[in-house]
Amino acid sequence: MRIALVVGKYHAAGGGAERWTDRHARYLLSQGFDVDLIARSFHGPPEQTRCHEVVTRAGWGRRLQWASAVERKLQQEKFDVVHDMGDTWSGDLFMPHHGSRQAGLDQNLQLIPPALRPLQAIFHQTLPRYREFAELERRQYSAPRSTRFVAISQKVARDMQDRHGVPAERIDLVYNGIDTSRFTPGDGSALRQQWGWDDRTIFLLVAHNFRLKGLGESIRALATLAKNGEKVAFVVAGNGRESAYRPLLNRLGCSERVRFLGNVQDVVTVFRAADVYVQPTHYDPCSLVVLEALACGKPAITTSVNGASELMTSAMGEVISSPGDHLALVQAMNRFLDPRERALAGQAARDAMGRHTLARNSDEIISLYHRSRRDGLAWPSSPAA
Repeated sequence: MRIALVVGKYHAAGGGAERWTDRHARYLLSQGFDVDLIARSFHGPPEQTRCHEVVTRAGWGRRLQWASAVERKLQQEKFDVVHDMGDTWSGDLFMPHHGSRQAGLDQNLQLIPPALRPLQAIFHQTLPRYREFAELERRQYSAPRSTRFVAISQKVARDMQDRHGVPAERIDLVYNGIDTSRFTPGDGSALRQQWGWDDRTIFLLVAHNFRLKGLGESIRALATLAKNGEKVAFVVAGNGRESAYRPLLNRLGCSERVRFLGNVQDVVTVFRAADVYVQPTHYDPCSLVVLEALACGKPAITTSVNGASELMTSAMGEVISSPGDHLALVQAMNRFLDPRERALAGQAARDAMGRHTLARNSDEIISLYHRSRRDGLAWPSSPAA
């Protein structure tokens, strides 16, 4: 069976959607599938795949132009299944790893002061960038009746139904899976000693969008714990804007307690060195990094607006109502200052993630391929355009 995986940017060590696509492509190859990759750019694709680089001009409308260019590309090829990760409207399977953009924008309104929210809502309706997102999403959810919608959490499934009118019978729920042979518990003492924090409880966040993932809230909670005399520290991995948080760190007197690592090649070593994973996110369809931390035997703290929380129990970590609930976040972090509590939660987390492997995840997707295959037919022009 010849499978086309469509993703905006293919990056083996990139963000959640990029890393998931890479792992899935490699699993498909191991199972004997022919795999074609369609993207704007490539970084580290498997050698056995056929890479189709689709390039369009930059600037306003580039997302719509790229999706149209991919549609034309698909008309020139013959695939059994086209699996789109959320960047075009041309897939037999539409699996938006970013969830509903409409839902994400609404959640992002909560990040700004209440007095400014009506103005921001107007921007969402009028600025070209947001209008393009809206048009892209309109076309995606006007896909042919044969298209299956894959939700990576119940949260995303509800948004597909409530916000985009997708009938429940066209939605398949497939939670993210992780490579439990790579993301495993291990000794992180060498890195802890390198940081000089061997005697502290180390909290960790891995993110690129620091604001969305709740870094500010995490720092404030850390400062409260420190003020109470606790030996705590915080590590941040990812390429977000460190400079934006320096004034907050200085004001709270936490500069020497927080370390920014930037992009990390081997995040597993960082998971192992940390004690607790913290991601009080404002919006996450189903955070892959939370599941990876759990697989590494780390308790996790996140929010109910993260689809990954649907796979968590209180034995594995804490799910708070929102990142704005400062007291709840402090209490959650305080729970895991106890080494015994961390050990029990970490073991429960590792055991639970054993049921959410990449193989299970990919096998569920493969079963959808067999239901959706087009037997080598070219993709027709979209009626949504």
